[in-house]
Amino acid sequence: MKSLTKFLILLIMISLVGFTLTKEEENTEPTKNEAESVYVEDESPVITPVVEYINKGVMKASWYGPKFHGHATANGEEYDQMAFTAAHKSLKFGTLLRVTNPKNDKQVIVRINDRGPYITGRQLDLSKGAALALGLIEKGVAKLKIEEVALKGVNFPAVSLN
Repeated sequence: MKSLTKFLILLIMISLVGFTLTKEEENTEPTKNEAESVYVEDESPVITPVVEYINKGVMKASWYGPKFHGHATANGEEYDQMAFTAAHKSLKFGTLLRVTNPKNDKQVIVRINDRGPYITGRQLDLSKGAALALGLIEKGVAKLKIEEVALKGVNFPAVSLN
């Protein structure tokens, strides 16, 4: 009986030692919270603007609309007086301009699709829609800040006229 008692005590001790070792091994592994708090160097991507605005200065601009609505523009598309388009004597068709009215800080982006204006001293003719958005309808003519909208790395964006 003494040997059976010794055997049981030995078995209990071995199981306790095994349990203790298992517990210690489990404690050496990082917990979920410890894994989340590991320091990682910030590698946020640097975002560079794709669009840039090229200052074209101040231009004297007017607007045109009802008389030409539905007629062909110089680039062949049908003129829509409410679209945000403009006429310029030499800028390429499809050129995008950001036009700002310095009197009220309203601005629009227009696309060149026509030639003009043909009145001395004016450099830009806006569609009626663009003029409305800029607050130019009543005044008719104003000096506006003009910036060309350009895509970095692209000289002239293609414009589809489907």
